[in-house]
Amino acid sequence: MWLAFAFLSAFLLGFYDVSKKYSLRDNAVIPILFLNTLFCSIIFLPLAFQTPFGGWEVQRYIVLKAFIVLSSWLLGYIGIKHLPITIVGPINATRPVMVLVGALIIFGERLNLWQWAGVVLAILSFFLLSRSGKKEGIDFKHNRWILCTIGASVMGAVSGLYDKYLLASSGGIGLPRLTVLCWFNIYQAIMMGVMMIVLWWPNRKNSTPFRWRWSILLISVFLSMADYAYFYSLSLDGALISVVSMVRRSSVLVSFMLGASLFHEKNLRSKAIDLVLVLLSMVLLWLGQ
Repeated sequence: MWLAFAFLSAFLLGFYDVSKKYSLRDNAVIPILFLNTLFCSIIFLPLAFQTPFGGWEVQRYIVLKAFIVLSSWLLGYIGIKHLPITIVGPINATRPVMVLVGALIIFGERLNLWQWAGVVLAILSFFLLSRSGKKEGIDFKHNRWILCTIGASVMGAVSGLYDKYLLASSGGIGLPRLTVLCWFNIYQAIMMGVMMIVLWWPNRKNSTPFRWRWSILLISVFLSMADYAYFYSLSLDGALISVVSMVRRSSVLVSFMLGASLFHEKNLRSKAIDLVLVLLSMVLLWLGQ
């Protein structure tokens, strides 16, 4: 059951990525990220008062969670604004490999042969993607937008491992999933509000102007649904964070198909090979489960 919710989360994340890419085209990053966190906090606010608060002893862990996620989102938004979504998606697919290493070291998780085969295919797809990127003049070693995207993936991996620690009753602190989900969104909105006032507003005339698009609201809607399915998956008995994280990256299949049709991106044939490997890795993980 936990794996089914992980796949549902992945499907919704694909639409989230496309909404994000469309919203950020020739648009300001910080206001969009602020609105995203604001809308998400509004969505979960009614639930926040129906779940245990726990005081500062609990909330300090969630504040740290908000900081980690916000760092990943900020880097990710900057990267996806300047890069093709058919490049960004497969890069994000390497995030579970980082989670896997951390899960093996921290939580002692064990993968079977099918799952290891899936991980190897995901790694291979990343190296093939770097070759595809060179055809578009994107140097993976020196492109700052690529570095932002990789940084977002690293922080996302840290967030995934931290989620396991927060939610696990064995080996973690066993917080209620709704407590974490609701309050970290609220804290993110507060952090982004401060960033809006201090960094963006005084310099808004010297930077990319902000333009409202309805797709900005869709970012929050799809993300909220995806996060709820993700946290519910992790809260179920037997859930492996390394596998859940890998499955969530299959969202790249949705974002690739929609992105290719909406944004008319290049070199789709070579990138499609990378995506086939990602898809095969998801199948192997399913067989392993």
